[in-house]
Amino acid sequence: MASIYDIKPAFQNLLRPLTRGLAAAGVTANQVTVLATALSLATGTAIALFPAARWPLLVMPGFLFLRMALNAIDGMLAREHGQKSRLGALLNECGDAISDTALYLPLALVPGFDPRLIAIIVALALVTEIAGLAALLTGSSRRYDGPMGKSDRAFVFGCLSLAAGLGLPLAPWLTPVLGIIIVLLILTTARRIRRALGEAGPPS
Repeated sequence: MASIYDIKPAFQNLLRPLTRGLAAAGVTANQVTVLATALSLATGTAIALFPAARWPLLVMPGFLFLRMALNAIDGMLAREHGQKSRLGALLNECGDAISDTALYLPLALVPGFDPRLIAIIVALALVTEIAGLAALLTGSSRRYDGPMGKSDRAFVFGCLSLAAGLGLPLAPWLTPVLGIIIVLLILTTARRIRRALGEAGPPS
């Protein structure tokens, strides 16, 4: 099953001139990572503080796109401009987990969203990333496979937030959509585990 992650190379190509300019200006990958996390916390806090207001939900889609851009930029700064570091790797993984939780968990407070399903989704999203990281323990590469990775979650929740922010009726279809997300997260975790084991090969 296809994932939005598959278009990442094309997205990076669009951002490469900006990334070169940031590197020339002395901006570091770690600074970009921290900025993305801080903005995620601010956006999630706005939704949590004003769950019945529309404006935080309308901000969410644009910020999720910005977050994807910042995530691509920090990776290119690290790989292509000699900024790889152990601290950067830790900030990147921890920042993603913090950002996902900060952005999506407050939706449990928004009218129309089932808080139990949102909590399950946030927990399963963390499990998918743990599965991707745990692949390193088997000798495999970091796994990003699956139909509900970070970029896919951003796209889906951006659309849901936009619909809620515009005041569209959510009742007939929102709960089934959240249920589908849960199923896709489980499939994503399973695929990452299977691909990691396949790449690692049989145990010695």
